[in-house]
Amino acid sequence: MNRAIVKGGGRVGPMPSASSLRCVVGAVAALGLAGCGRTVAESVTLADLKDRTLQFTLTDVDSLERETSTLGAHRFTAIFSAGDICARLTGNVTATLNGQPMKLEPGGVPDTGVGGREVCEAPRVTFDFDPGQWNEEPTEDLRVILQDDTHSVVLVLENAKAKRRLLRSGGTAGTLRRGQTHTYVWLPETDTLAAPVQASLFPASGGAEAALEVQQEGNAARISVRGTTVEGAYYLRLSGTANAQVLTCEGVAGCQGGLFHSEDFEVSVIP
Repeated sequence: MNRAIVKGGGRVGPMPSASSLRCVVGAVAALGLAGCGRTVAESVTLADLKDRTLQFTLTDVDSLERETSTLGAHRFTAIFSAGDICARLTGNVTATLNGQPMKLEPGGVPDTGVGGREVCEAPRVTFDFDPGQWNEEPTEDLRVILQDDTHSVVLVLENAKAKRRLLRSGGTAGTLRRGQTHTYVWLPETDTLAAPVQASLFPASGGAEAALEVQQEGNAARISVRGTTVEGAYYLRLSGTANAQVLTCEGVAGCQGGLFHSEDFEVSVIP
């Protein structure tokens, strides 16, 4: 039974039922606020995002545990940091990486078609590169340009457009001796690592991961194999992050990120 709404001693009328309640979505959307528990995205231009930080990651993952490359394993991503509003880019926005078109994801609240908590996604651009092609091409600066009728954003990273590798230095390729140290060199040499390379062994037949001790000397990672390691076939996984040297950061409050690489090797542990 609905109760009446009373104001100043007078009976105004019955309270509307829950099914009849509606949000004024248009007005709320204009403020970029949530209405009736729903997240509403505000339409913005690049100029509206100039006070945000452009966060970037270059991901370069070469894995032997899958038959085909997983989408996103070789990808450059640039995403705008979160702000006071849920933003969705509108208008004629274009994005390129060294002159090649990037995929633009305007952000906002995705229409998943299912219920549950709604999450605002920040505007971002991505570029999936061909690792074989990048491996054959010379190292060069990576230049990202976003622009529309209102504004331009430019990010240039020194020598970032390169296929990263970890190259065995000395010893027999594919063989690790127990109780000895083996050296792998991070390439290109123009990179500076943010932290020592991480190394681990996985039995090829399945089993627990075993982390290995690493001593970093510049771009050379000296990896120690324990004398108690069981002989047999393994995957050696090496991974690390290189610092990104930002040459140009225009049109936003700042630019920050890193260059991540992970690589698997088929190895045999021998006495």
